[in-house]
Amino acid sequence: MDCKYFGECGACRVYENGYEAQLNEKLQINKERFAPYFSGDISVYKSLDEHYRARSEFKIWHIDDDISYAMNHIDKKGVVLIDECPQVNEYIAALMPQLLSAIKVNDIDFKLFGADFLSSSSGEIVVSLLYHRALDVVWQEKAKKIAQDLNIYIIGRSRKQKVIIGQDYITETLHVNNDVYKFKYIENSFTQPNPRVNEQMIAWAAAKFSDTQDDLLELYCGAGNFTIPFAKKFNKVLATEISKSSINAAKANMHLNDVHNIEFVRMSVEEFVDALEGVREFRRMKDIDIKNYTINSIFVDPPRSGMGEYSCKFASRYNHIVYISCNPQTLLDDLDILCKTHDITDMALFDQFPYTHHVEMGVKLIKKGL
Repeated sequence: MDCKYFGECGACRVYENGYEAQLNEKLQINKERFAPYFSGDISVYKSLDEHYRARSEFKIWHIDDDISYAMNHIDKKGVVLIDECPQVNEYIAALMPQLLSAIKVNDIDFKLFGADFLSSSSGEIVVSLLYHRALDVVWQEKAKKIAQDLNIYIIGRSRKQKVIIGQDYITETLHVNNDVYKFKYIENSFTQPNPRVNEQMIAWAAAKFSDTQDDLLELYCGAGNFTIPFAKKFNKVLATEISKSSINAAKANMHLNDVHNIEFVRMSVEEFVDALEGVREFRRMKDIDIKNYTINSIFVDPPRSGMGEYSCKFASRYNHIVYISCNPQTLLDDLDILCKTHDITDMALFDQFPYTHHVEMGVKLIKKGL
């Protein structure tokens, strides 16, 4: 990727000597980081070199009567005004100047401070426009015109207000090996920003369960990004997630893909353990016969804070653990617990965020003695 804002824009921080150099730097850092637990080769899954992000956020900066997109400066002092971003996919990149022009022409830039883009791989786009003012009927009519002219959906957001022009979601299609999956991605909710690397993560994680059978338990399932492809490999899948909106999206995505062997439960790990051991009864579990599951495998994709001691000790009960981490440092902390009972048999690095220090890591663990 060649960006004219390298060295100024804070979105990219590792860019000298090109894509391969930044990727190799990440690999060497993580080889050293995880050396106490794993001495084998770490598989590397690359990103596209440019136009890899399907989700992005920009500031809207006002100078006199004009507006521009802006990003934080790399030294965190002020902002950098930009007119393009080669990180974003081709559809967002093409839309950005058109949208800015339409906002100015239709005079809806008053107290506008942000624009967030969410795109599918086929070009379906939702744009969230963020305001420090209430949005009235006049704004809605102008936003409708822009949405029609640009063939997009627009969400207007201000304090305690969300105005939907069209719809607040896009439908993404993922290709994993020879299978096709569709997912409903809702505006302002978590989605994987790099769809091509996401496909590689799903394929890698599914392959790590090739030597397992019976049923699967998944913690932190989100909207079913991994759960739904995993359903093909197991008799049944029991998946938990604490977020109500994510559980609702997961159930919708299950039906969208005509999958019927998953039970999604809105529970924290602590609540699930209590239910599993009969310490407490939960109405959310009333239709699930936990004794009807034969679980030897667990999959986890926790938030940046990692799993923590309680969840790690629970996961350690199972023979097979596959762990996807968006924070190598908290993964390292969790492995200090998990490797007391399990051995790492495989690791992978997924370059979800090129030109930054961030990576996603995959780990396969098998109980010692198996």
